[in-house]
Amino acid sequence: MSEIENTPDSVSSVLKVFAILQALGEEKVIGVTELSLRIMMSKSTVYRFLQTMKTLGYVSQEGETDKYSLNLKLFELGAKALENQDLIKLADEQMYRLGKLTKETLHLGTLDEDSIVYLHKIDSEYNLQMYSRIGRRRPLYSTGLGKIMLAWLPETEIRAILANVTFEPFTKYTLKDIDALLVELEQVRKQGYAEDKEEMEHGLRCFAVPIYSRMGRIIAGLSLSLPLIRFQEENKATLIAQLHEAAANISAGLGFHDYPFSYTGTNVLAENI
Repeated sequence: MSEIENTPDSVSSVLKVFAILQALGEEKVIGVTELSLRIMMSKSTVYRFLQTMKTLGYVSQEGETDKYSLNLKLFELGAKALENQDLIKLADEQMYRLGKLTKETLHLGTLDEDSIVYLHKIDSEYNLQMYSRIGRRRPLYSTGLGKIMLAWLPETEIRAILANVTFEPFTKYTLKDIDALLVELEQVRKQGYAEDKEEMEHGLRCFAVPIYSRMGRIIAGLSLSLPLIRFQEENKATLIAQLHEAAANISAGLGFHDYPFSYTGTNVLAENI
């Protein structure tokens, strides 16, 4: 009996799964008998775990044979992890520079199930600032970042994501339902940026723009938040242009060089720092 078999059940199950995955990773295709011998585990146990992993989409079976192989789902997970690490590193530089320029709060966020999750943050240099933290989840329908992540998805997918979401009225400006959100998302697509007009918190405005992966997929959003007492409508275009430039630079660092939204000035960030 292997050491795995002697460990507590919950830990043992995890160890078994990773032992199987590692063995599968070393061979293009492998049978249940050979796999069980290699990792010193019973054939029935190996078969049971393989069927579960097949159902979850991590393992493929060759027809009706006992031959199994890894598919691309694990690769996709690994690629996503690497993408997020590169994303945060690239975003930090742009967010730091934009933070010095505007002195306002900046967030990097991405879609996770039916919420936005903050991946990175630069705090405002002012005493009056937005409270938030990295890892915090926020609603999609009442945040600039949420709207940016939803805007270019098909309507069927948007409805599926929000199917079990209750539109909580955080303020009197919060959108009432998914139909109201869909109308606003159409405007987001036209203008290239999203807004939170005191929809999450009274007295707070937020603007958000998309960040693209090298394949041209929106993988995150970059936002700037500031209190109404520091917001002037005549400065809105400049703030959005600065956000677009930063997001374009982040996207370029990820390998996407066709950022679709224009910004003014030759290099707003570099010239003002």
